[in-house]
Amino acid sequence: MNCIFCSIAKKKASAEIVYEDDQLVAFKDINPKAPVHILIIPKEHIASVNDLTEINEPLLGQMIIRAKALAVKSKIARSGYKLVLNCGRDAGQLVDHLHLHLLGGGPLDGIA
Repeated sequence: MNCIFCSIAKKKASAEIVYEDDQLVAFKDINPKAPVHILIIPKEHIASVNDLTEINEPLLGQMIIRAKALAVKSKIARSGYKLVLNCGRDAGQLVDHLHLHLLGGGPLDGIA
């Protein structure tokens, strides 16, 4: 498998990592759509939302809680932010590895 996000999680590809623990990695998007644009990914390869099962419920909760903490750290929690999970090409998923977008830092009109 040739997954860029797996490579980032394994430190085989570079990224500006802002958080890491035993299950998650968060890093700045290389093509940001907002002043703050962080991707939160599981270290385990899960291709998309369509591949999730009930076993993954705790992981999704951890991803959202981590996004909230990163919003606070990035000083965008009070002004507002978006959390986005794209599923499939028609929805804009460009990398086949589950990832949560944290977007904020200014008006987000037109950013889905």
